Amino acid sequence: MSSAWMVHKFGGTSLADADRYRRVAGIVRSEPGAQKAVVVSAMHKVTDGLIELAERAKNRDDAYLARIEALQTRHAETATALLSAAAAAPFLKQLNSDCHDLREILRGVYLSRTCSEPTLELIAGHGELWSAQLLQAHLGADASWLDARSVLVVEPGEKLVSVDWERTQVLTNKWLEKLSCDLVVITGFVASTADGIPTTLKRNGSDFSASIFGKLLDARAITIWTDVDGVLSADPRLVPEAEVLPEVSYQEATELAYFGAKVVHPSTMAPAIEKGIPIWIRNTFNPAASGTRIGARADSLGAVKGFATVDGMALVNVEGTGMIGVPGVAQRLFGALSEVGVSVVMISQASSEHSICFTIPETQAALARKTIERAFFAELHHGQIETIEVAESCSILAAVGDRMVDHPGVAGKFFSALGKARVNIRAIAQGSSERNISTVIDRADSRRALRAVHAAFYLSNQTISIGVIGRGLIGGTFLDQLQTQMETLKREFKIDLRVRGVLDSKRMLLSEQGRTLAGWRETIAEGAPADLEEFVRHVQADHFPHAALIDCTSSAELTEHYPRWLEQGIHLISPNKKGNTGTMGFYRRLREIMRATGRHYLYETTVGAGLPIINTLRDLVQTGDQVRRIEGVLSGTLSYIFNTFDGSQPFSAIVAEARAKGYTEPDPRDDLSGMDVGRKLVILAREMGLAVELADVRIESLVPESLQEGSVEEFLRRLPAHDAAMSELFRQAQARSEVLRYVGVIDPAGACSVALQSYPRAHAFAGTSGSDNIVAFTTARYHTHSLVVQGPGAGPEVTAGGVFADLLRLASYLGGSAS
Repeated sequence: MSSAWMVHKFGGTSLADADRYRRVAGIVRSEPGAQKAVVVSAMHKVTDGLIELAERAKNRDDAYLARIEALQTRHAETATALLSAAAAAPFLKQLNSDCHDLREILRGVYLSRTCSEPTLELIAGHGELWSAQLLQAHLGADASWLDARSVLVVEPGEKLVSVDWERTQVLTNKWLEKLSCDLVVITGFVASTADGIPTTLKRNGSDFSASIFGKLLDARAITIWTDVDGVLSADPRLVPEAEVLPEVSYQEATELAYFGAKVVHPSTMAPAIEKGIPIWIRNTFNPAASGTRIGARADSLGAVKGFATVDGMALVNVEGTGMIGVPGVAQRLFGALSEVGVSVVMISQASSEHSICFTIPETQAALARKTIERAFFAELHHGQIETIEVAESCSILAAVGDRMVDHPGVAGKFFSALGKARVNIRAIAQGSSERNISTVIDRADSRRALRAVHAAFYLSNQTISIGVIGRGLIGGTFLDQLQTQMETLKREFKIDLRVRGVLDSKRMLLSEQGRTLAGWRETIAEGAPADLEEFVRHVQADHFPHAALIDCTSSAELTEHYPRWLEQGIHLISPNKKGNTGTMGFYRRLREIMRATGRHYLYETTVGAGLPIINTLRDLVQTGDQVRRIEGVLSGTLSYIFNTFDGSQPFSAIVAEARAKGYTEPDPRDDLSGMDVGRKLVILAREMGLAVELADVRIESLVPESLQEGSVEEFLRRLPAHDAAMSELFRQAQARSEVLRYVGVIDPAGACSVALQSYPRAHAFAGTSGSDNIVAFTTARYHTHSLVVQGPGAGPEVTAGGVFADLLRLASYLGGSAS
C-alpha cells in the first residue's frame, strides 16, 4: 500500500518571479493530498547563470562579479516582493552569506584558472537551495524545507548518477521521524556523494529528484508541473494540431522521450516505474487542464499515441557479399563503434544479410566511417565489403503506441501517409513488440512527414482544408453560415471543416489551423497581398487528408485553373457557371481528370441556387430514366421581375426597383440578356449527356438592340422608351388569361432555347412568386405529370446554403472513402 504522500515538482519556468511563486503556492494548497512533498528547481535560467559564473571566473573574465551581483539582486527583489519584511529577513541573511561564499569559491577559480567538477557542482546547486527557501517562506510556518543533500546519496557518473538507495532510504526515514508537518519543500537537482561532497543529478535532475523522492516516500502519485497541458501527440511547434494525450504507458513515454518528445526523460522515470507510481504531466499556467497520466497501463483505443522526430542524423550503410552467412559481423561492427563512443540510434538489416544500415548522430559520421574502414580493412581490401555509404542530413521519424500490435494495418496507414506526402523512406525499423515504427527520411522532409502521419492517425477522414475564393455576397454569407456550424459539425458528426484561407482580388487571409472564422472580415482587411499560387499551396497542406477550393466568383479566368487544381488532388466546389459552360473539350477534360484523380467537382448551385435541380437530373439519368424535356424558370432575377410585372407599373420601373433591391447584377443587362439562363441550360443539357455548346442555345434577349451598348446609367435612363412593347406583350397574355415567364427549354430533340413565353394561369409556372425558380422534368417515368422542383432560386442566403450543402456532400463522399 502506498503512503499518503503526493509529490509535486515545479520547474524553473514555473518559478520565474514572485507572481509565479504565488501561483505555485496556490496550486500546492489547492491540490488534494494529506501529505505533500514539493520538489523545486532553481528560478528560471539561474542554474545556467551559476554555471556561467564558473566559466567566466575560469577564463579570468571580471564580469563574473557583476553577474553574481545580478543573481543576488534578482533573488533579493523576488523575496521582497513575495514575503513580508519579517519573513524575508532570514532568507536575505542566508542569501547574503551564500553569495559571499560563492565569491570566495569563484575567486579561487579565477586565480587557479581551473574549476573541478565537484566545485562546479557545488556552485550550480545554489539555485535550488534559494528557490526552496523562498517557496517555504511564502507557504508559512506549516511548511518546512529539506536540503536534499542531507538525505540523497549518489555515486556521480559522467552523464548519469547512481543512487545509493539503501543509505538514502535510511537517512530519509530518520528525517521523516523528525518531520512535524505535512507540507515540505525539497530541493531538486542536488545531492551528496558518499563522502558528503555536494553534487548534482545532472540535466533533467529535478525531474529525477521528484521520481527519487516519490519512491523514497512511497508516494501515491508524482505530478510534474510544466508549461504544457500534458504529453502531446507531436511537437506543437511542428504540428499545430497536436493533441494532449490523456494517458500513456511507461513504455510509450520512454519510446517518445527516446525520440526527442517533450516527455519526462526515461532515466528520470526509473524509480517511479519500479514502484509503479503514476506520473502526471500538468500545466502550471492552466491547472484546470487534467493533464496526462503516465502509468503501467494506459487505457486507450488509439493504436498510435504519438509521433516524434530526431534531426541531425546520418544514415550509414555497410554492404557486401562477404557479409552473407558470416557470424559475428554485426558484433565486430557495433563493437568497434562502441569502443570509440559512437552512439547507434537505430539499426535496420536486410534478411539476406547483404547489408546493415544504422543511424548515428551526424556529428559522429566521420568518426564512424573511419572506424568501420579500420575494423574491416581486410574485407574492404578483398572486396568482401563493397561499400560504406554515409548519408548525412537525415532525420528519424517514429510512431509509438502500445496497441499497435492489436490493430492490423497501422504500418500500412503510416507508410501510405508518407507516400501521399511524397516523402522518400530510406530505412525502416520495427521491434517485435510492435510498439514503435521508425523510419529514416531526409531532413528536408522531416516537418512535412511528421505532420502527414499525425494527420493520418489523428484527423478525421472528413477533415478538409478549405480555401474560399471570393468574399462577396455569396462567399461572405457562406463563411458566416459555416462559422455558426463548425463546432457542431465536428462535435456531433466528426466533420472537421478548416477554413485555412480566404482570398479576394486584393488581399488574402491565411490560417495555420483554420479552426475558427471569428472576425474574419476584420482580419482579412489586414491580410497579405493576394497571391493565388501561394494561397493554393497553403490550402493544399500535406498534413491534411483533403483540400478543397470553393470558388464563389463569376470569373472565367479563374475556371481556367480548375484542371490543374484537380490534377494536384484538390476538390472543387463552385456556384460559378463558367466552369461548366466553356467548350466541350474543356468540359470533357475536367471529367477525365476527375475520373483519373478521384477528385470531386461539385456545382449544384450553378442552376437553381440551393435547389436540388442538378442532383435530381443526375439521379434520373443514373437510374436509367429517359429525360425527354426540361423546361423551367431558371433566373431568380427574371422570375421576380415577371412575378411583379402586373401592369400597374412600367417594366422599366420594375427593373430599376429590382436593381435597387440587389436582385439583379450591377448591370441589369447581364440578367435581361438571357445569357445566364443559357448557361444553365448548357449545364443541364451536358448532365443529360448532350454535347451542347453555349453558341448552340437560341437566346431571346430582353435588352433592346439599341441599348446593348453604353453605360448602366444610360441604359436605365433610356429603357422607359421601350415600356410600351413590353406592356403590349403583357396585355396580350392577360387577354388569354396567361402570364409571362422567361423560360429555358431543352426539347426532345436536344435543342436548347431561352425565350419569353406565356402560360395559362393553371400552369405550374404561373404559380411562382418572388424570385422562385421552377423546373419541370418530363421523362419516361414522369410523363403523365412532370417532376417539378420549385423554390427560391436567387439570393445570397440560399446560394450560400447550397454551397454549404455541396461541402457537406463532399465530406460525406470522403468519409466513405480512403482517398
